[in-house]
Amino acid sequence: MKYLSLILTLIITLIISMPAYSAHHEKDIVDTAVGAGSFNTLVAALTAADLVDTLKGEGPFTVFAPTDEAFAKLPEGTVEDLLKPENKEKLQTILLYHVVPGKVMASDVVNLSSAQTANDMELSITVDGKTVKINQAQVVQTDIETSNGVIHVIDTVLIP
Repeated sequence: MKYLSLILTLIITLIISMPAYSAHHEKDIVDTAVGAGSFNTLVAALTAADLVDTLKGEGPFTVFAPTDEAFAKLPEGTVEDLLKPENKEKLQTILLYHVVPGKVMASDVVNLSSAQTANDMELSITVDGKTVKINQAQVVQTDIETSNGVIHVIDTVLIP
């Protein structure tokens, strides 16, 4: 009886902890970005560009996601200007330049010299030791897996 109680406690503990472990992969790219708290500008831009539903879609997608700090590096007023309705097409072009169709993990990225974006443009990929750059942006975190792809965090906004 003593062991049965212990086993049941362990099983209940495992069952309770399982959703927390797998919940990360249950979220799509957009929900993962929202939950991270460091991609508020990216999420606002995706909303303004009407790309939220696209990146909540089936995918898979690889997103090179600039942080809020990366957006802050842009010249003053750039983000505010891009978020205006009349600049929606330009904003879509910039954001889709950060998306590569398919799920490209970090182990794959380091073997590539370029990647075709969702808007048929090309990104340059360079690897120097442990440093990976996408165009001029450095990859600062890799392989954030989501239900519909993967996010790699970059320190600079990519401008086509």
